[in-house]
Amino acid sequence: MAEGFLREMGGGRLEPASAGTRPKEGVHPLAVAVMAERGIDISGQRVKGLDRAMAARMDLVVTVCDRAAAECPAFPPPIRTLHWPIEDPAAAPGDAAARLAAFRAARDAVEKSVRDLLGSLPASP
Repeated sequence: MAEGFLREMGGGRLEPASAGTRPKEGVHPLAVAVMAERGIDISGQRVKGLDRAMAARMDLVVTVCDRAAAECPAFPPPIRTLHWPIEDPAAAPGDAAARLAAFRAARDAVEKSVRDLLGSLPASP
C-alpha cells in the first residue's frame, strides 16, 4: 500500500519499492480492493526480498509493522530508517467484514504516514 501511495502522491520525486522480510507471491486481494477504493491500482505490484543490491540503491527504508521492524536488517549510514507501527491487516482475526475493516484502517494509516513523509521532504527543484 505504501508503494502505491508513494507512486501516486510522490510526483516522481521518489522511486519506491516494496521489499519484505518474508515476501509472498502477489499482493493480498484485500489490499488491492481497499487501494482501489482510493483509485490506486496495486494489483501489478509485487513484494521483493530485500537483498544487498536493492539496499545499495536505497536512501530510506520504512518498516510498516512491528514484526518487519524486528526482522529487518540494520542499514549503515547514510541510509535513513523509519518505522510506522501499523497493525498487519493480513493477521487480523474475524469474519470477512472485520478483515476488510482492518485493511481499510491500515490503508488509512499508511496514507497518513505517506503524506507526512512527503511533507517532510525538501521541495523538488
